[in-house]
Amino acid sequence: MLTYPGRIALPESTLDFLTEQLKARRDRLGTWRRLPAREQALLVLAHLRNGDTYERLADGFGIGVATVYRYVHEAVDLLADLARSLTAALWALAWTWNNFAVLDGTVVRTDRLGALNTLY
Repeated sequence: MLTYPGRIALPESTLDFLTEQLKARRDRLGTWRRLPAREQALLVLAHLRNGDTYERLADGFGIGVATVYRYVHEAVDLLADLARSLTAALWALAWTWNNFAVLDGTVVRTDRLGALNTLY
């Protein structure tokens, strides 16, 4: 059996934030999971940041592939509920000094002056 150390290039606060969101959701619903919320958050971030497959995550965390699938989708749905709408995010971006946004891997050009012209 070969093992390797895993690293995720994200701040600890990201793990803490997702952990707290998952704990709060579990408390609201009165549910439990086999993995503690922090391990579920780590599993999800490993998948989202590093692209680890469900099979590798299942082996590493000692759970089934179907459970990994449910854990990832539960957390992604939770994060999506917390996110701004696409329209709100692009409007916020248009009013900053940022000239570009990456949307699903596509560079989107923003035009602050064009946004000003539509308001007047």
